[in-house]
Parts: sequence; C-alpha cells; structure tokens
Amino acid sequence: MTSDSPASQLQRLLNNRTAHAAIIGLGYVGLPLAMAVARGGFRVTGFDVDDAKPALLNAGTSYIGAVADSELAKHLAAKKFQATNDFSELRECDVIIICVPTPLDRHREPDLSYIEASGRQIAQTLRAGQMVVLESTTWPGTTREILKPILEETGLVCGKDFFLGFSPEREDPGNASFETVTIPKVVAGLGPEASKLVETFYAGAVKQVVPVSSPDVAEAVKITENVFRAVNIALVNELKVIFSAMGIDVWEVIDAAKTKPFGFMPFYPGPGLGGHCIPIDPFYLTWKSREFDLPTRFIELAGEINVAMPRYVVEKLALALDSRQKKALTGARILVLGLSYKKNIPDIRESPTFKLMELLEQRGAAVDFHDPHVSEIPPTREHADYTGRKSAALDAKTLATYDAVLISTDHDAVDYALVSKHSKLVVDTRNVLVKNGLSGDHHVKA
Repeated sequence: MTSDSPASQLQRLLNNRTAHAAIIGLGYVGLPLAMAVARGGFRVTGFDVDDAKPALLNAGTSYIGAVADSELAKHLAAKKFQATNDFSELRECDVIIICVPTPLDRHREPDLSYIEASGRQIAQTLRAGQMVVLESTTWPGTTREILKPILEETGLVCGKDFFLGFSPEREDPGNASFETVTIPKVVAGLGPEASKLVETFYAGAVKQVVPVSSPDVAEAVKITENVFRAVNIALVNELKVIFSAMGIDVWEVIDAAKTKPFGFMPFYPGPGLGGHCIPIDPFYLTWKSREFDLPTRFIELAGEINVAMPRYVVEKLALALDSRQKKALTGARILVLGLSYKKNIPDIRESPTFKLMELLEQRGAAVDFHDPHVSEIPPTREHADYTGRKSAALDAKTLATYDAVLISTDHDAVDYALVSKHSKLVVDTRNVLVKNGLSGDHHVKA
C-alpha cells in the first residue's frame, strides 16, 4: 500500500473519521446502522428508493423503533446525517454500505434483484478510492460472484481501484438487550487491503469487530446463524405435535429441560416462522448447495415442519370449536391476536399470522385481527388483499362477539386477563396465558 494509493488515501480518511459513508436501504438494518456510524463520528448519507423515508428522516421523524427521534435530530443538527433518494450523490461518498432486502421469489428461489440494482446504481458513479460493503444476507459467494463483476464493468479493478467487503447484519428488532453498536460485527474484505479497510471502518462504529478470512466465510456465518435457529425451532415444533398427542405440555418440558446448566439451549414452538431472516435465509444455502450436487436435508426438513405449523394450529382450533361449542369453523367468527411476526414490534414481514388468516378464511371463517402495534395492514407483496384492514378493538363487548380468539403473537401490551374472561374460546400458540397466571376450561394450547 503506497502512500498515495487509493487504499492508503481511504485508510487516512477512515483513521481520522473524515470519510463520508453512504447507507443504501433505510429500513430495520440500514437506519440503525446509519445512526451507529454517525455516532462514531463519520458523516452519513442515507439512500432509499422510497421517497417518503428520506422526507420523514430529514424532518426528524423516525419510523424504526430502534432509532429515537431525539437521536435522529441530534445527528441532523450536527450535519452528521441526511437522507436522500438522489443516488447521484453516491459519488461524494467514500464508503457505501448496501442494506437491501434479499427475499425469495414465488418459486422459493433467491431474489438478488435488490442487490444487483444497488450494484448497478453504485457503478454509475463508482470512482477510485471507494469501498463497497454488502450487509444483506445471502448465499456464500454473492459478494465475489455477483457484486464484484457488476462493479468491475466500470473498468475499475477490485482490490486496486475500489474495495469490496461483506459484513452480515445481526439486527434483532424489539430486543432491548442489544443494539447495533453492542452486537459483535463480523467483517471481511476481498483481499488484504480491503480486509484492513473494512475492519477499520466498522471499528469506528461498533464496540467489537470480528474479522474473518473472506466475504464467503462472513456470508456463511450469517447463513449458519439462521439455519441453526430454523432447525431448532422446527425441532421444538415437531416435539410440540408429538407431545400434544401424548397429553404432554411441551412448554413445561422445555422450562424444566433448560434448568440443565449445560448441553441444552431452549427454543420455543409457535404458529410458524416469521421475520426477514429465519423463514428465508436457510433456503439461500439450499439453493447454492445444488451447484455442488449436495443435499441440505436438515434445512429442507426444518422448512417443511415450520411451514406446516399454521395448518396444525388451524386444525387444533377447528377441533376445539367442534368439541367445546359443537360449532364448525365454517361460519365461525375468529379474532387473531397479533399480526407482527414477534412480540412488541410492528414488523409484519413473513408473519405466520397472514397464513393463519388465509387458512381460516379458506375454511369459511370470518376473521379479524387485533395488534396494538399495527393499526392498519400496509401494502405487502404477497398479501395485497389484506391492505387497509384495520385492527379490531379489544374490549369485553367486542370479544364476546367472536366464537374463538387465536393468540398468534404474544405482545406484552395485550390485556390477557380481559381476553380470558370475555372470550368463549382461546387458542394459545405462545403459552402466554399460563405465563400470565391464567387458566380456564376454555383455554386450548396449539
């Protein structure tokens, strides 16, 4: 690295915190990261194709729970943060971080279109001395095989003129114990100079950096974390079905098993998988493994079990209605509690509640939902028919109008004593009634 090389020039900017960072994608990952980078002393510009997001942020309004309006206002006032939808401003930035979605398409195949579009956008203004880091979860090899060729179409050479790296996001929305700054950050660069630059940049924004040998390894780290969760959740979901048939409460089993101080880690069953990672990311590895003619039996079996859970829950509800009220699911009025995929947040991405609602309606039930964090269903790619539906009231009079209440998400803000007292039947997929000390012959676990 010579003193006037692009790498050395960028290294100096990173060392003295005068580098200008860009964050592409201002969602649950990008916006908290932007705040962390600004807090570290760097100037940050956030980019998003959704015109509404930059307008809200520049006005001092955060739409992400992990970012307080007060912190946003502080960085705006200090001119450490601004947001825009004008991607031509990327040319002014020294470090460009990509935080865009990586969904599955309708054939359950990886959809890298957002990454590819971001790469082409960056390529339009790419210059010597810039560093690009991908944070979106994807299959091992994406940074090297997909992003690098797009950027090198400019004629600039990776590792010489510009630098490329990968650092997997590890956000956990709603988890008050951890934030972007305190979660150890796995980092890797494509080549030794990029590795040093990526490490230096993130060391200025987070408390602990964990370097690994290549972007491929860093990509595999994130996939491994999510496969681990998906497989273990599938295991307890399968145990729930088996133990239920035996008359055994799986939650009691898990609570007792976790008292063992070694060799056991508790996972809990639910009505299905939700969120931006666990239902999707393992299948990126499944897809990539086909290139090597290798099966991914655990991943695919876990997917089958987790995908089957909504149907299991609906069947439990139908049986409970029939046995306790002599009522069919067809024509029944059902209230589903919880639309978001996990408790205490408004994030509805891949929420299993949507599948529960669809299955119930297919069986002829009339379905409403209540969620204290989601007042109205926003537009979604896969559930357009639900756009605009509003959260039902949760009071004694309203509860009495439903034949059953199905607890899908165990939000703390719900008055479960009220639900228990005024509902004819409560089907609980989260064991939240027991956790709140509530019992009754009209309670059913699913």
